Amino acid sequence: MNARQKTALVLAGGGSYGAVQVGMLRALCAHGVRPDLVAGSSVGAINGAFYAAEPSASGIEKLAALWRGLKRRDIFPIALTRVFGALAGADAIFAPHGLRKLLAAHLPYPLLEDSSIPMHVVATDQLTGAPVRVSAGAAVEAVLASCAIPAIYPPVLISGRQLIDGAVACNTPIRIAVELGAVRVILLPTAFACPRTARPRGVFANAFHAMDLVVMQQLAQDTELYSQRAQIITVPPICPLAVSPYDFSNAGKLIDMAARSTSRWLEGRPLGASEPLVAAGQGVVVTAGVHLSKASSQACGPCGGLPSCLEEGQVTQAPPR
Repeated sequence: MNARQKTALVLAGGGSYGAVQVGMLRALCAHGVRPDLVAGSSVGAINGAFYAAEPSASGIEKLAALWRGLKRRDIFPIALTRVFGALAGADAIFAPHGLRKLLAAHLPYPLLEDSSIPMHVVATDQLTGAPVRVSAGAAVEAVLASCAIPAIYPPVLISGRQLIDGAVACNTPIRIAVELGAVRVILLPTAFACPRTARPRGVFANAFHAMDLVVMQQLAQDTELYSQRAQIITVPPICPLAVSPYDFSNAGKLIDMAARSTSRWLEGRPLGASEPLVAAGQGVVVTAGVHLSKASSQACGPCGGLPSCLEEGQVTQAPPR
């Protein structure tokens, strides 16, 4: 790696689709990629925090095992008292006890500054809507703040500010990485539910679909804005998927699919190689070293125009558990 070049690994949010990032990390690690810093938002903050603790094949496999053991009730535990409380004016439907317990039990460092690679967690100021970078202090609290989906989880108080899900202000923290001095940004999006033939049904489906639309607009805008200041390399997401972002039952399949797809994408090309690709319908130049072996080169419109989504076969949604 060029000594003058600081590389950032940026992990986006996306609910249970975050399993895809674990497969991407596996392939990138096998390819010899080791960033100088990590920035993550929402579920990307979870994956980023674990990766920054042990940025190696064994560390990534520990994270993969954690994902494979997840159940929806671990993250979204239904409790009638919380539902009735929300109707009565409480801040959120769920208490984050399950997620807090999982993080406290498995994240191997108490403070962000103790990570092996500098880890920067991105959340949102609930009052101003501004992105907030948390780079020091209690790691579990920072990650909980970044994952505090409005109305789903309560905000987290850090340094006198009520913080909510980083995806609200900065789902893909390219800006944070560039401001920290990165001149090469390796972006790990999550997989996106491609295209809908009918409107989403249910509270969660509608909430996550609306967030998806906002997220893809953010990504297109940030890529265009910062592509002149840094080389932005987007690892293509898997598409299509028919999995909801709050269904964790297919995590293992998503990890393995993403690892295979990313490995093919990396074949025969140093990651630093780049070529300009125009995002469909957006007029946005995305700098991405894309090498598609046995994969589609068609842009995926429902993914906001990201180039070269990798088709790896459709994963269908399993019944809730």
